[in-house]
Amino acid sequence: MVEIKGFIDISLSDWEGKVSSVIFLPRCNFRCPFCYNKDLVLQPDIMPTIAIEQIEQYLETNRRWIDGIVITGGEPTQHDDLPDLCRRFKRMQLNIKVDTNGTNPTMTRNLVNNQLIDHLALDVKAPLTKEEYSPATGRSATELIEKISETIHFLLESHFSYEFRTTLVPTLHNSETVEKICYSIKGCKKYVLQNLKPDAETIDPRFQSLQPFSLPQMEAFLNTAKKIVPNTYLRG
Repeated sequence: MVEIKGFIDISLSDWEGKVSSVIFLPRCNFRCPFCYNKDLVLQPDIMPTIAIEQIEQYLETNRRWIDGIVITGGEPTQHDDLPDLCRRFKRMQLNIKVDTNGTNPTMTRNLVNNQLIDHLALDVKAPLTKEEYSPATGRSATELIEKISETIHFLLESHFSYEFRTTLVPTLHNSETVEKICYSIKGCKKYVLQNLKPDAETIDPRFQSLQPFSLPQMEAFLNTAKKIVPNTYLRG
């Protein structure tokens, strides 16, 4: 069973409209410079492992208060035993949300088609070009963009519950990049814009000192996005 490296017992923000618990899985195939789960991505082995039985016991004890569980990372779909983890929580009759970067369409289809999850959030980091996705992910993105596009297309064509979301970062995003992203997900059920988390220790130290966009700037991005994707929202 996959190692669990972090656990939040109660969250009101990780699954909109639900009280959830959150588990963090280690490792990621991206190195997003603004990522604040630094140790989870770069050196997860130094982090203590949390026993799945301990989490199950907490969830069982507090079942009447918990609507569901969020599985995040890192990148959860990198783990071949993610479906087994989902089945354990399904046996507890819990709703499950998975956060993903979209680079494993095969795993995503498996989770959705086998009814192992109830909601999926896909982070669209930048416009789907090598020139713009690579700086946002810290990786050469040519082959990954094809996989992300495949996952996006699968979700757009499905009746499944999903959302696309983008964390907006000064130096990486502007109105033009938001517009480009929106055209690539046009017709989606829900798109969420998030601001950069301030004062967090990031993978690239240069991003630690960046000031997040102001509220008027975020509202301007929202207005740009809504012209193409009406179901766009600000979060946070």
